Amino acid sequence: MERIPILRMGRFLLVTVQVDLQDEVVQALQDDLTAKIVRYGARGVLLDISALEMVDSFIGRMIGHLAAMSRILDAHTVVCGMQPAVAITLVELGLSLGFVRTALNVEKGMKLLNEAIANDDPHGLLDAEDDERPL
Repeated sequence: MERIPILRMGRFLLVTVQVDLQDEVVQALQDDLTAKIVRYGARGVLLDISALEMVDSFIGRMIGHLAAMSRILDAHTVVCGMQPAVAITLVELGLSLGFVRTALNVEKGMKLLNEAIANDDPHGLLDAEDDERPL
């Protein structure tokens, strides 16, 4: 079974979806992502779906579930790289991605995550040592 890589970038995790999302792959991603959020104390998840050219209701729900799980674990989620056809399909399917913020690309997604973290900690009280946990 293929696994989706999850890369640590400071306080954030970068998830780049490059494979077809079958049930087993999604379940593994949910397990891996939640474990890494807890392990590293990640404050944000950047989900890059730029390689997805089409989605169905299953993938749309999966994106919403990943964001909800991340938020429960105190990590913000930004989905980036969404193709126009994917956005159109999600709207036509009537899927609500309530916990999900979106950005056009990874750079803008990282900016959104940094802003979200700053809004959570306006006085800079979060421990900077959290960024230095070993991989």
